[in-house]
Amino acid sequence: MATINDIGFSAAVNVLTAIAFLLAFAFLRLQPINDRVYFPKWYLRGMRDNPITSGAAVQKFVNLDARSYLKFLNWMPAALKMPQDELINHAGLDSVVYLRIYLTGLKIFVPITVLAFVVLVPVNWTNDTLEGMTLVHSYIDKLSISNIPTGSKRFIAHLAMAYAITFWTCYVLRREYQIIANMRLRFLASEKRRPDQFTVLVRNIPQDPDESISELVEHFFLVNHPDHYLRHQLADLVEKKKKMQNWLDYYRLKYERNPSERPTTKTSFLGCFGSKVDAIDYYKSEIEKIVKEEAEERIKVMKDPNSVVPAAFVSFRSRWGAAVCAQTQQTSNPTVWLTEWAPEPRDVYWNNLSIPFVSLTVRRLIIAVAFFFLNFFYVIPIAFVQSLANLEGIEKALPFLKPLVELPMIKSFIQGFLPGIALKIFLIVLPTILMFMSKFEGLISQSSLERRSASKYYIFLFFNVFLGSVITGSALEQLKAYLHMSANEIPRMVGVSIPMKATFFITYVMVDGWTGVAGEILRLKPLIFYHLKNFFLVKTEKDREEAMDPGSICFDSCEPRIQLYFLLGLVYAAVTPFILPFILVFFGFAYVVYRHQIINVYNQQYESGAQFWPSVHGRIITALIVSQLLLLGLLSTKDFEESTPALLVLPVLTFWFHKYCRNRYEPAFVRNPLQEAMRKDTLERAREPNFDLRTYLANSYLHPVFKAGDHDDDRYSVADDDGWMEEEVIVPTKRHSRRTTPAQSKYDGSDGLSSAVPEKS
Repeated sequence: MATINDIGFSAAVNVLTAIAFLLAFAFLRLQPINDRVYFPKWYLRGMRDNPITSGAAVQKFVNLDARSYLKFLNWMPAALKMPQDELINHAGLDSVVYLRIYLTGLKIFVPITVLAFVVLVPVNWTNDTLEGMTLVHSYIDKLSISNIPTGSKRFIAHLAMAYAITFWTCYVLRREYQIIANMRLRFLASEKRRPDQFTVLVRNIPQDPDESISELVEHFFLVNHPDHYLRHQLADLVEKKKKMQNWLDYYRLKYERNPSERPTTKTSFLGCFGSKVDAIDYYKSEIEKIVKEEAEERIKVMKDPNSVVPAAFVSFRSRWGAAVCAQTQQTSNPTVWLTEWAPEPRDVYWNNLSIPFVSLTVRRLIIAVAFFFLNFFYVIPIAFVQSLANLEGIEKALPFLKPLVELPMIKSFIQGFLPGIALKIFLIVLPTILMFMSKFEGLISQSSLERRSASKYYIFLFFNVFLGSVITGSALEQLKAYLHMSANEIPRMVGVSIPMKATFFITYVMVDGWTGVAGEILRLKPLIFYHLKNFFLVKTEKDREEAMDPGSICFDSCEPRIQLYFLLGLVYAAVTPFILPFILVFFGFAYVVYRHQIINVYNQQYESGAQFWPSVHGRIITALIVSQLLLLGLLSTKDFEESTPALLVLPVLTFWFHKYCRNRYEPAFVRNPLQEAMRKDTLERAREPNFDLRTYLANSYLHPVFKAGDHDDDRYSVADDDGWMEEEVIVPTKRHSRRTTPAQSKYDGSDGLSSAVPEKS
């Protein structure tokens, strides 16, 4: 068990490491050679150039301006200056609401910390109960509820603190829910036109022996944009063409710099063997061959009925029509023609659209079983981590290390630092495993994949990291005491031991929440990989842009980690308040760091309009209820049964509050009000009466591989991809459309916007 000296040693190590990371970042970000690593977002938007493009060669790599080093900490106030509305325009609502999670933590825990140290710390400290017990304890444990004798009236202070924590937390959560719901509605109302505002995803389309899926969708909605499953061969051709285009650009630039000599290359094995040819002509001819192969492969895919996915992105002529379709049942059979809001085009996870709808239930059952066993078997490494904090266990398992681990410095390192870093290491690979599980479940958007993975990660952290560490840790530390007491005394000892596990979580907060956040801003891995790519692989400016790795908010791993701090803070606020200042440092420090990263680094891959907030709210409520039940159990082991009726009220009130918030605010996150949709449609028609919506929506939901040529420099192509695509999606129908659809069919040669989906089906 970590003592006050061990905690001090761990704090010193983590603070010094965090300061070292911050100083390294402050120095590295000033160097011109690293500018694309620490400010990639501005480069991707075309709003930043290399800081030094002329002068001495050394100035292109090293900043020689001594005055700039005197302001090495100016990134902190700069990160806080951008107003919220400007930040929404700059980074999106998802990023801003993600930052508000840290602000919510500060709003909740600053008053709670002050109140806990003013009220509870003196109440806990002025006792000597632990001195007369056989339990292993430290100096810090005298600040916990374990130091109060059984049956004492002092527990009234903890009971009052539980009520104060509950009401204050609920007040902050309601205010935040209201603010963020209003922010989302304003964001959706003010947002520019996007394809997903007019588009609905239709799944589980019934089969018809007489018609194809495209014809069925056309007859049901009149206009459709079907998605097609693509063979891997087509993706390989697109990637190959991209590489050839890079080489062509490289040799063209080389020729422009030295027009007197045409560049040459060899035709075999990376240009090292084979006959020597003109490089520009060679790569032009290779690109033309690949373009022809692409066109042939696309025709095969479009003509293959097995390549058509039983799902469609259906576009409407108005937001109102899309809202009605997405939020209503289409037929009397609720298992077919299932509609939902389409994610924005860049948010679509295309691989999962090919999964038959009927298999999704089976897949989710498989993942539920696999996730259960993952949780079960991860208890083993968690128990190993807890054993690291138990010196007696180490000495028994490895007796030859006893002289070494008894040294004061080594002992402090093992008990104050090693468990936290070991737990951090064991959790590194977990988000990747959980994301794979979520993809296997068949979710069709990146945002939903991250939200599902975040839910799994939180469940894992709750059962394995929190409960697992508490139970296994207390059992290992108090094993000797348990062996010499009766069975009916063990629950009482567990109740006393649980508050004392706060020391382990303090070490974890410092490792993960202090040093880990400082490491995030240093971006050591992207820094190394960028320079390796820049040195060995970059040939053109486009290659250099692709070598940048701006990253994004990893919601699936970052948000559950934040929730662990909410859980620890709420659980231990009335039990061992000594942990609260460490959590406050995390929330404040992380808010500044991630605000800087969102402004200058992260390039978010999608915008969900803060759809994740209801999950965030629900997990904080869960942590609050767990804290109430844990305190109820602890006080029952302390012979203070009078508190049971009073404490039972709190979970009931908290759950009622959660239901109220869900009914009052959550609809703003899952539905689109028809009134707002109609208002925006009306304003848009008045401002742009001649806007061609059909052209705007035509290719919005084509697979990225089909649209790959749109962004490449295909000056040497032999096929017009867009023209081919428009021709190929027209499928002749076997039925008379007027008999099965309420309006003119596009297959009957109709003109105008009648080929868009009507506002009613």
